[in-house]
Amino acid sequence: MRRAFFICSSGLLLALLLGCKSTKTDLGSSDPFADSGTNFAAVALTNQQNPELLRPTENLFTLGPGDAVEIEVVGTPTSRAMTMVGPDGKIYYYLLPGLDVWGLTLRQTRDLLETQLAKYLTGPQVTLTLRTVGSKHVWLLGRLNRPGIYPLAGPMTLLESIAAAGGTSRSLSQVASEELADLRHSFVVRQGQFIPVDFQRLLHEGDTSQNIYLQPDDFVYVPSVLTQEIYVLGAVRAPRVLPYTERMTLVSAIANGNGMERYDWVSAGGSDSGLFTKDAYLSHVAIVRGSLSSPRIAVVDYNAIVKGKARDIRLEPGDIVYVPNSPFTTVKRYFNIVLNTFVATVAANEGIRAAGGTTGVGTSVPIGR
Repeated sequence: MRRAFFICSSGLLLALLLGCKSTKTDLGSSDPFADSGTNFAAVALTNQQNPELLRPTENLFTLGPGDAVEIEVVGTPTSRAMTMVGPDGKIYYYLLPGLDVWGLTLRQTRDLLETQLAKYLTGPQVTLTLRTVGSKHVWLLGRLNRPGIYPLAGPMTLLESIAAAGGTSRSLSQVASEELADLRHSFVVRQGQFIPVDFQRLLHEGDTSQNIYLQPDDFVYVPSVLTQEIYVLGAVRAPRVLPYTERMTLVSAIANGNGMERYDWVSAGGSDSGLFTKDAYLSHVAIVRGSLSSPRIAVVDYNAIVKGKARDIRLEPGDIVYVPNSPFTTVKRYFNIVLNTFVATVAANEGIRAAGGTTGVGTSVPIGR
C-alpha cells in the first residue's frame, strides 16, 4: 500500500509478583526517601540481534514522490532531461502523458518508458539514472556532528549512517576529548517500535552484531550526556519531560515536579485525581533506570506512598516514570510497553523539533499493548 507523501518503595515493590528478585531497603535510615538504587531489578534482555536485521534488504529501490531521475533516449543526445516524481507519483517526459511510477523499480520504469515512447519513436532504447532521492529517508538526530534527515538510496548500516552524520559529538580541549553523546540512552525506532541496539558496544567495542541495516523512515536518536531529565509517561493527564532537580522524587515528578512542598501536601492527605487519567493503575507504577540495553525496573504502589504508608522514591537523571492503565504479569512485557512508549514520545518530539515545530507531544496511551 502506498504511504502518504508527507512525511518500592520498601515492602511495596511488586517484583516478586512480576517474577524478579529485589533487595531489602534499610527502614532505619534517617533519609525519608528510599535509597535511589534500592529495589531495582534487572530486566533480562538480549542484545543478540535478529539475523534478518544484520542483512541488507533484497528489495530493490523503488521510486516515490521527490525522487529525481535523468532520462535519455540512446542515440538522441537532445532527448536528455531531468524529471522529478511528483506528489501524484507520476513523471512527465517528452510527448508522454503522466506515467505512474510510484513503487516501480528503475528497471520497471525504464521498460515503461520504452513501451510508451514506442508509440512515437521506432524501437527506442532508454537510459534511466537516479540522480537524487527524495522519497526515502532516515532520521539521524541528537548529539551528532551533522544531525538531519538523510536520503536512503540503498543499503546503509547504522555505522554508515552515523559516519554520514559526522559521528557523535565530542568536547575537545588541549588535554582530552570527552564524549558528549549519551550512548547508554541512544536508540533506533522502526515503525514505532524500539530496536534493541547497544550503541556502547557498537561504537566503543566494535561489536558488529549491533550494526543493523537501516530501513526507510528509521529514526536514530543520540541524546546529549549533558541533558538531565525525567520522563513521566502513561496514564497521566500531562505526559511530559521534566528537568531533573536535586532531591526530585516520584511523587514530586508526577505532581509536575514541584519538589518537597508538593510531596508534603500530597502525603498530608491532599487529593488531586486530576493528575491521572480515570483508568490509571496506581499500584503498578514503574520506574525504569539505567542503560536502555541493560535496564533496571522497580514497580511501586503510588497510592501507598502518598498515604504515608511507604517511602517516596528518589529519582535519578534519565529515569522513566510510567503509570499504566492495567496490571501486568511479567517484567519483560511491562518493560517493553514502557520502552516503546518512551522511544515513540522522544522520537515524535525530536522529529517535530527537527522539522521546525515548537509544540511537542505527550503520550498518555501505552504503545504496543
